[in-house]
Amino acid sequence: MASDFAQLVKQQADIVKIIGDYMRLKKAGAQNFSGLCPFHKEKSPSFSVHATRQFFHCFGCGVSGDVFSFIQKIENVSFPESVRFVAQKCGIPLPKREFSSEEEAQEGRQRAKLLELHELATAWFEEQLRSPEGALAREYLSGRGLKPDEIKQFRIGYAPDSFHALRERLQSLADEDTLRLSGLFSFKAQEDGKPGPIYSRFRKRVTFPIANESGRVIAFTARALEAGEKAGPKYLNSPETPLYSKGNILFNLDKARQAIRETSFAVLVEGQMDCISVFLAGVKNVIATSGTAFTEAQVRLLSRYATRIIINFDPDTAGANAAEKSIALLTEEGFEVRVVTLEGGLDPDRYIREHGAQEYMTALRAAKRHSDYLIERARQLFPPSTADAKVKALNFLLPHIKRMPNRITRDEFATDAAQKLGIDSALVREELKQAAAKRRDSLAHAVPTLSEAEKDLLRALAAPVSDQACKAAMAGFDSNESYFEGLTVAPILKQLRHRGDADPMEAIEDPAGRSLLAQALNGEIEPVSAEHVTAALETLRRRYLERRRRELRAAVSEAERNGDTTSVIKLTAEKLALDRELREP
Repeated sequence: MASDFAQLVKQQADIVKIIGDYMRLKKAGAQNFSGLCPFHKEKSPSFSVHATRQFFHCFGCGVSGDVFSFIQKIENVSFPESVRFVAQKCGIPLPKREFSSEEEAQEGRQRAKLLELHELATAWFEEQLRSPEGALAREYLSGRGLKPDEIKQFRIGYAPDSFHALRERLQSLADEDTLRLSGLFSFKAQEDGKPGPIYSRFRKRVTFPIANESGRVIAFTARALEAGEKAGPKYLNSPETPLYSKGNILFNLDKARQAIRETSFAVLVEGQMDCISVFLAGVKNVIATSGTAFTEAQVRLLSRYATRIIINFDPDTAGANAAEKSIALLTEEGFEVRVVTLEGGLDPDRYIREHGAQEYMTALRAAKRHSDYLIERARQLFPPSTADAKVKALNFLLPHIKRMPNRITRDEFATDAAQKLGIDSALVREELKQAAAKRRDSLAHAVPTLSEAEKDLLRALAAPVSDQACKAAMAGFDSNESYFEGLTVAPILKQLRHRGDADPMEAIEDPAGRSLLAQALNGEIEPVSAEHVTAALETLRRRYLERRRRELRAAVSEAERNGDTTSVIKLTAEKLALDRELREP
């Protein structure tokens, strides 16, 4: 990707708008926006986006960069792919694709080919659903209450009972190694350890495509149409591939994210059919874990869009256990969590089919606070009729209580639990008091406070090299390096001075330095001028002279104690000269 095209895209891109598609940003000053960092766990926003300077920085984990850096990290793509991605977002026509290395080119081609194979497989599965062999699958979907237009909306398809039909459809488009890598096929190892011939992974199954946030199909879940050992598991998922990692994806997020962002609220269910039924019932902000294993990565992904969650997992033992783990992960991230347990022990899909969309909406509105749900769950698991059962119930609840980030809600949860379990609330509070003594959020990097003079010089040296303020700062740094002696900011100023055409953030070598630069730029109210630079240099000059005068006073005293008259005369003369210089306006 030519650097001049990347620069053109960067100039036209609005970093706030592009990052805002991935996470919730709030105005934080004249030019800054803030939010919860999508790259590490945090409860208080430390992720900052500078609208004018067009960069982002997290004061918690130290990650920073421009719009391309963000897309590279969030989408897990190469730099050329990030430039193309942003260009497409901005409606900028793309030039012929270029890569910085053969390895990068190979990765880009591989990813594009895998996406192409998944798109073709999705379309082929859709065709098979309309074929005569797809009749049983159509009957199954009709029995689940899905209409043809709804099936089309979610691109549901059918994998026929054939080992080789999909391979024959795709084999002219990719070599066998790439087909293996796609996850669409299975194979067995031969006696020599080499992989054997490939055959279709999904057979005689209804296929549900899984898309990434951008809506590109990257994997499938496929439901068997027959039961029994020969048919295999009821649901079969794509394996881990270069495109797909199950713990990092939320089913339906591509369709639901706008509704979630607008309401800061999501409904979390287990399976694809549950999710589809809830979505078609009018709840557009619904997503699914595609099973019961909710992960930290999925929580961080969800935290970009929502602050409130209703969990509606299946009421069986696996679903209840998954709900408990999900509550723990979500409350630790600061989510407001509620839980729905549907009447009759039904899952969301069946409940909607039997009771209708309106009844489901009513159930959502009646969702319990997660604390009430957990207390009820503790009473079910350990009926508090004996002292031993009460201890077990309390031990079940304590980890959940400790995770509550807010002290008031923590105390309320503890008091309620003590009352309903028949335990002295003082005992519960003592447990919490001991936990609170250990509960301290630690900052990954301590960022020292900068003076306004230091900030102005950082701002100037981070400006384009053609800017007058930048030129003045470079000249001042070159001719007065002694002014910067002992300053924390000195190494950063030096790196910026010699950055050439490099991006300011990329020119800083360590995370602490990038945090200092971000601190300066985020506090910028108006563009720094050459006059600001002159004033900053004068401030640093006077600070240097005062520091030197203090050093001379100490040196004179030391020389007098040692009876070194020559040194006393010399040092005193230098001090008097400094006194005169400091008296000058």
